[in-house]
Amino acid sequence: MSADFTFPKHVRLLTASDYSNVFQDVQLRVSSKNFLILARDEGNEHSRLGIIIAKKNVKLAVERNRLKRQLRETFRKQRHTLPALEIVLLAKRGADKNDSLSVARELDFLWQKLKRKASK
Repeated sequence: MSADFTFPKHVRLLTASDYSNVFQDVQLRVSSKNFLILARDEGNEHSRLGIIIAKKNVKLAVERNRLKRQLRETFRKQRHTLPALEIVLLAKRGADKNDSLSVARELDFLWQKLKRKASK
């Protein structure tokens, strides 16, 4: 049986209240040079992802959209191995200066770090 690697609506944080719930009750925090992951356990059966890339941190819309695609892609590949958390992924200033390969490596490292912290 093959895994479902899609990114449907039920694995996304969609509303402002979804995001604010995570911000008000951060249980796990993982960061790197370019990204910050905030997460909380909501008791869902699967992980949910929300992405925030502020215009203040990444000026060009083209770069913000490119980063969002890359972030969604890494989550989409990792979501079956992640614990059931509500996750908000934030881009820090300068995150757009990296190439796709280094962004993917950094995010893979963060997903592994999140798994380790969640299992404790």
